[in-house]
Amino acid sequence: MATAVTATHCPYCALQCGMGLTAGTGGGVEVVERAAFPVNKGALCGKGRTAPALLSSRVRLTEPLVRSHATGKLAPATWEEALDRIAAELSRARAEHGADSCGVFGGGGLTNEKAYALGKFARVALGTSQIDYNGRFCMSSAAAAGQRAFGLDRGLPFPLEDIPRTGCVILVGSNLAETMPPALRYLTELRENGGTLIVVDPRRTRTAEQADLHLAPRPGTDLALALGLLHLVVAGGRTDEAFIEERTTGWEEARAAAMAHWPELVERITGVPVPQLRETVRMFCDAKAAMVLTARGPEQQSKGTDTVGAWINLCLATGRAGRPLSGYGCLTGQGNGQGGREHGQKADQLPGYRKLTDPAARAHVAEVWGVDPDTLPGPGRSAYELLDALGGDIRTLLLMGSNPVVSAPRAAHVEERLRSLDFLAVADVVLSETAELADVVLPVTQWAEETGTVTNLEGRVLLRRRAVSAPDGVRSDLEVLHGLAARLGHGKKFPTDPREVFEELRRASAGGAADYSGISYERLREGEGEGVFWPCPRGDVEAGGEEAGGEVAVHPGTPRLFLDRFATEDGRARFVPVVHRPAAEEPDAEYPVLLTTGRVLAQYQSGAQTRRVDELNSAAPGPFVEVHPRLAARLGIAEGEAVAVVSRRGRAVAPARVTSSIRPDTVFMPFHWAGEGRANSLTHPALDPVSRMPEFKVCAVRLEPAEPMTMNGDRVLNTDGDRGRARAGARPGPSGQG
Repeated sequence: MATAVTATHCPYCALQCGMGLTAGTGGGVEVVERAAFPVNKGALCGKGRTAPALLSSRVRLTEPLVRSHATGKLAPATWEEALDRIAAELSRARAEHGADSCGVFGGGGLTNEKAYALGKFARVALGTSQIDYNGRFCMSSAAAAGQRAFGLDRGLPFPLEDIPRTGCVILVGSNLAETMPPALRYLTELRENGGTLIVVDPRRTRTAEQADLHLAPRPGTDLALALGLLHLVVAGGRTDEAFIEERTTGWEEARAAAMAHWPELVERITGVPVPQLRETVRMFCDAKAAMVLTARGPEQQSKGTDTVGAWINLCLATGRAGRPLSGYGCLTGQGNGQGGREHGQKADQLPGYRKLTDPAARAHVAEVWGVDPDTLPGPGRSAYELLDALGGDIRTLLLMGSNPVVSAPRAAHVEERLRSLDFLAVADVVLSETAELADVVLPVTQWAEETGTVTNLEGRVLLRRRAVSAPDGVRSDLEVLHGLAARLGHGKKFPTDPREVFEELRRASAGGAADYSGISYERLREGEGEGVFWPCPRGDVEAGGEEAGGEVAVHPGTPRLFLDRFATEDGRARFVPVVHRPAAEEPDAEYPVLLTTGRVLAQYQSGAQTRRVDELNSAAPGPFVEVHPRLAARLGIAEGEAVAVVSRRGRAVAPARVTSSIRPDTVFMPFHWAGEGRANSLTHPALDPVSRMPEFKVCAVRLEPAEPMTMNGDRVLNTDGDRGRARAGARPGPSGQG
């Protein structure tokens, strides 16, 4: 008899690779290949392959923890005690300080159903405007630039399968060989098909090693680089005048801005030689079709929206947008980074990617929710601004699926703001560094223990299916929100069945930019579960109307956007004139070196989950600092020696890796670890004026000798000390949670 296999998806990055789960030996769960799923065709990275390790009660939370008023320590409690405590504290804050004293912080890994319910909970049950999520730290600049240029933000406006069929790809600030390894095959196939790959990255990464041409600009200068390329396109007569005339507006202003960035100036700013600039333009323009794909490198800057806009301008000027096998796309990072911002947990948005300031959008969503539109609060603070306000205007915080103690910029300051709260509640799978600080910690279900939808980087809506039962004592986030809403007088508005929540989401998104109304669980289960691309409206009623028994025509979904028109009022794409400006913090005599940050293959985001998987920790056990040999020699730094990296905001210590793959004026640190190796202790919170994205990717630092680190730079988890006070000793917490 064949063993049953549940078709589902990886819990990590935005590829949302297909996988199968089946019962393993000893009662565990094993991952099996799901070759029919088109995104990864069975391939998985080490993180996906080892994901079932997170299901073990050895590494995850299995009962609520409540901090004792008497001892200040976290201790096991019942669900009723935990939810009563949270509801009472939220109610007290609202009564004493107003609704906006309650903050809500979500995550880009939450399913569409949970993100939708969390946004609704904030605005209906709490009446607060103070909600945002960690996806603001992911691709918000690309989203803002896409909205400005195209009238719509979807990570990729075409499926991944189009990439090998184009002629040239410029990949800007992405190391997908390590961040999403199964996607590397698309670039390999591109080159096998005769196409060319240009990688823009200050490091010679594993991805850059695959390129036909690698450009290594100084961190923070991607905007100047894109403008310099557009200058050369214009000077060389390589613009597509017919496309510009027929399908765009604003070209003259954008052209004039670009022409102020002549090649020699751009070389001085970026460090990229003029011959490489010219070769890039030749390769990009000689190809019959071409794409520009960006990731966090150009986006996580205080000018990230303009930077992405400059790359979009390059595509528009050369007619490489709104045509088959061409266009601009963003490689979304988090597992549901796309869907997570479409349905209401972002500070300024309502479900369906509707604007919270649009009266028609408010009326539509309020009708679905059964509330008066006038009761819906307006836009709130962006993610970092919300975290910065903790302990001031915001007295209490409900946090789901995020670990800002490690992931936020200026992390030591954010940690201090979290400590200053009157009350903090965290719902998570594991006892993260942020959960350590909480007054109440709620253990919630994770990917394989729940059903729900996610939307991958292509805009492909997928159904993750429950494969195993959660341990006793664990509840879903939807059950948490229902329990809290019931205590606040709104329980009937918050169902716990994910399918019921999705049906409501369909109605709320209908007619919006991200229209899911034509997508159902039944449809997502069909065939091989390949998913449906949004927008997917419900379709037209045929044969006399639905009430007369007519059938609704099924919309096929939209794999490829903008081929006929862009999503603007007049159907034309918008050029936006932009000019280069320096980073918020440039090197000086006191802090003479640039720091940039990123990910490594075996860890993910804040590491709260992957640092609990033995195999992944063996591959990447702790933080490090990449230093060029010339800089290392000048400072007397040896391979493996502990180095302190110091910025105006903090200090981090990690062993040196001396390598010629980094620029001599730049050092690199991965950001997955807490404690003294926490890279985000250093990073700058300067915000992009449009997207409110912090400047993770560039700041000024200096390097100093340091004492050797202990415990791989990872802080000991606190489970029984005073709030936030780490203790020496073993890692497990109450009842064995780790």
